Amino acid sequence: MFYQKDRLVLVTLTLMHSFKDLLSNVRLASSNQQKKELWDVEGILHNQKFKFDLRPLKNNAKGGSFKTKADKIVFDLKDQYIIVDVDELHQYLKYNTTKIVQLEDLLSKLEWNIVLPK
Repeated sequence: MFYQKDRLVLVTLTLMHSFKDLLSNVRLASSNQQKKELWDVEGILHNQKFKFDLRPLKNNAKGGSFKTKADKIVFDLKDQYIIVDVDELHQYLKYNTTKIVQLEDLLSKLEWNIVLPK
């Protein structure tokens, strides 16, 4: 179990390192902010400052919380990053009374998302 936890941290740090290269004015979350506020990195993307949740997919799923302070969730795919707005995602989940959605569905149903090539 300890090995898996270290591995998860390594994957998050790798994602953080490569994704944060797309941002300016980068600030990393403290470990307390990561645990309690559920965001990993803050920075400017397309002239706007956001806090990003970079937690990796686990068993092809990404968990979340309505208590997050992140503005955007980043999905790390093979050749691209998909960035989804947290507030819009929460509204979608509440409106559709669901907790499980497919990423492909979100891309077509949410207004705010960005797909960035790696």
